[in-house]
Amino acid sequence: MLAAIPATDKHYLVVVADEASATFYTRDVLYGPLKTWRSFSNDAARLKTGDLISDRGGRSFDSHGEGRHTMANEEAGPRQHIATVFAKTIAGHVAADMRSGHCRGFALIAAPRFLGELRRAIGILVKSEPYATVDKAVVGSDESVIEKLLELR
Repeated sequence: MLAAIPATDKHYLVVVADEASATFYTRDVLYGPLKTWRSFSNDAARLKTGDLISDRGGRSFDSHGEGRHTMANEEAGPRQHIATVFAKTIAGHVAADMRSGHCRGFALIAAPRFLGELRRAIGILVKSEPYATVDKAVVGSDESVIEKLLELR
């Protein structure tokens, strides 16, 4: 992780993410060169599903009648939950940077399966929309690849 940005600097923020990692870049002008600012890792996203859950939900009797049903959580699996938590972590950092008054705007580049989750999480905390969104998995790519994707928007 790199040092914090000085309080006098105004910048644009570019977030490149997927379920397992995120890199924050800054740029002084909207289409200027990118500088790596922060990186985050979500080690739980790399685990196998069997390692994420300790056991199955079990079974229970209904309070009325003679039926039985599973106690498993039907809403979201463990992988989805981990992605949601990581998206909220990223959103918190974007919101903090926006609230500081030093961020002029932000762009999101994320794997298609994660971009919607990330937009939802950020939308709760940040009222402004990103100036660009790209649904492409480019985490770990060179800055020139990311710059080129943003120029096409």
